Amino acid sequence: MLSRHRIGAVVVSGDGSAIDGIVSERDIVRALAGQGAGALGQPASSIMTSDVVTCGPATTVEQLMGLMTERRIRHVPVLDDERLGGIVSIGDVVKNRLSDLENETQVLHDYIAHGR
Repeated sequence: MLSRHRIGAVVVSGDGSAIDGIVSERDIVRALAGQGAGALGQPASSIMTSDVVTCGPATTVEQLMGLMTERRIRHVPVLDDERLGGIVSIGDVVKNRLSDLENETQVLHDYIAHGR
C-alpha cells in the first residue's frame, strides 16, 4: 500500500475513524531487521506503532515542526473531535515553510525595489 500510493505511512483503524496505530516505512524496516522476510506476512497490527502522536486542526505548522523534531517522527495524524481527519507529513510541513519563506522573500524584494 505504501509503495502503491507513494506514501510513507498509513493509519491503522478498525472502524475508519479511531486510530489503532500507524505503520511507517521505519516500522517495516524494524520488523524486517528483527524477523526477516517473514515479517511481510504478518498483520499490520503486529508491527504498527500503537502509541500514536496526533494533533488537532488548530495545531500550527510551527507546533508541528517542534513536535516532529522532538519526537523524531515524520507523520502526524490529525484528529477532529476524536475522529481521523487526515495526516500531516514532514513533507507537508517543509513545503508550507518553503512557501512562507518564498512569500517573505518576495515581500522584502518588493519593499527594497519599491520602498513599500
